[in-house]
Amino acid sequence: MLTKLPEKKLKAVKKYVERLLEKEKKRKAFEKRVLKAEKEPGILFETIEDAVKAVFDETED
Repeated sequence: MLTKLPEKKLKAVKKYVERLLEKEKKRKAFEKRVLKAEKEPGILFETIEDAVKAVFDETED
């Protein structure tokens, strides 16, 4: 079926499939990062102010 398409259409199909593959690759990498992050213990703060202070202290370094 694809062999019957004109060259221009074949290139468009190829480009579309490449884009889909790249999106899937990025999605899998994101999923891997999320699953890894979920395994790490969470950080708990007494107040929101403590959490905000920790973020700003970290970014100032």
